[in-house]
Amino acid sequence: MSSEDCVLFQKEHRTVYQDMTRPLCEYFISSSHNTYLISDQLIGPSHLWGYASALMKGCRCLEIDCWDGSNDDPVVYHGHTLTSKISFKTVIQVIGKYAFLASDYPVIVSLENHCSPKQQEVMADYMKTILGDRLVTSTIDGKMPTELPSPEALKFKIIIKNKKLGTLEETLERTGTDIHGQTGEFEEVQTTDDEIDDEPSAKEPLLKKRRASWKGAGPPRKKQKMKKVKLALVLSELVIYTKSRKFVSFEDSREKQKFYENHSMSEGKARKAAKTQGNA
Repeated sequence: MSSEDCVLFQKEHRTVYQDMTRPLCEYFISSSHNTYLISDQLIGPSHLWGYASALMKGCRCLEIDCWDGSNDDPVVYHGHTLTSKISFKTVIQVIGKYAFLASDYPVIVSLENHCSPKQQEVMADYMKTILGDRLVTSTIDGKMPTELPSPEALKFKIIIKNKKLGTLEETLERTGTDIHGQTGEFEEVQTTDDEIDDEPSAKEPLLKKRRASWKGAGPPRKKQKMKKVKLALVLSELVIYTKSRKFVSFEDSREKQKFYENHSMSEGKARKAAKTQGNA
C-alpha cells in the first residue's frame, strides 16, 4: 500500500511544476488572517508561533495588526479585544528567520497599521534593519515598471503591503533622500452602513460588536463616510508592489487602479459585489 504505484499524489507535483515567470497578480497566494492568533480571536494569546507555523506550512502572505506600544515600541494584537500583545520587533525577527524555509518564493507582509507616525518610523527601521537586503525597498532595476514582477524574479524577497502616500513614481524619484520625520495625510472613504464588514472599526470594538449581536441589535448606525489617515513617509516608501487601495467598484478599479494597487475585503462584501456588480 505504501509503494509508488499506490500513491494518489502525482510524483511530478512534489516540486514546483507551474510557470512561475508570470506577473505576481496572476497567481493564487496562500494567505493567513490574524496570523499572530493561535487560539480564540477575542481572549486568546498572540504568539510568535503563529508566524513560524504559517511560514513552515508554506504560507506566503502574513498579517500584522500594529498598535502603539509603551516606550515607543509598537506591539501586535487584535485591537479592542482581550488578546495578549507581542512585540512588533520580535514578529519581524521571526519572519526573517522562517520566511524561506519552506519556499523560496516571496513573502508578503500585510500591515494593518493603527500606529502613530512616530511609531510607524520605528516599524520601518525595524524592518529595514532586521530584514536587510531581503526587504523590497525599490523596483528590481530602480526604474518604473509597467507590470508586477514574477514570483521567480522575487525569490527570497519580503514585500510590504500597506497604505501609501502618492505614487510609485514619486517614491522612485525620492530614492536616496532623507525622509525621516516627514509625514503625510490623506482622506479615505469610510465603510458605509450597508456594507458587510468582518472586521470591527476602531470606534466599535469587537467585544462590543459581539455583545450587540447576541442581544439582537438593530440595524448598524451610519458611519462617517470619510476618515483621515496619517502616514510616516519612511513607512510609506517601503510599499512598492502592494499598495492597499479601498475597493469602490469593479468599474472604478478598471478605470483608476494602478497595477501595483490591490484590495482587501471581507467575504460578505466580496459576495455582495459579485452579485450586484459581477456582470458590470
